Amino acid sequence: MIPLPHEMPPTGASAALAARLQGAVPEIATGRTRLRAPRMDDFAAWAEILCSDRARWMDGPYDRDDAFVEFAATAGGWLLRGHGGWTVEDRATGEALGFVLLGFEPSDREPELGFFLREEAEGRGLAFEAACAARDWAWAQGLPSMVSYVDPANLRSAALAQRLGATRDEAAEVLFQGTPDAGVLVFRHPRPVPDLEAAT
Repeated sequence: MIPLPHEMPPTGASAALAARLQGAVPEIATGRTRLRAPRMDDFAAWAEILCSDRARWMDGPYDRDDAFVEFAATAGGWLLRGHGGWTVEDRATGEALGFVLLGFEPSDREPELGFFLREEAEGRGLAFEAACAARDWAWAQGLPSMVSYVDPANLRSAALAQRLGATRDEAAEVLFQGTPDAGVLVFRHPRPVPDLEAAT
């Protein structure tokens, strides 16, 4: 699809400013991926996911305009909260594989570790690799808590949350009763225990 005018990367002084702001977002390298700031040209991969049936567990599918609003909000989290979304890039090819984020949307009750990849990137452990890196970075920054909100039918995301060490928090799930998010599963990520031997 040909990008709409508001989806086109900026030019000139605006592009330079955007690059400086993106440079302030921490980059994290894993064995096969690189987590980096979202750029305007990543929107194609974002829309591929959110405008398709793959977004059925994330209140989607979205139309393209609503997907763009979500994209902008995720990128803007870095300016407003000091955490937000990363593009997960293949270190070998530079291709955008998907996204991992530390979000805090209006319906959320605490920061959320979220993850979603393009279909061709699934099944290789890349989401686990990227989500581990985002989770560890968040704890190192002193994030007070972290959960993953998962639709009960999204078995792959539930399995990934558990693989990351998260466990169901049924008390937190009760707080969503009577809201549009009733029934969501809340997986709580445990804060790492300090290594006292290494500290001495």
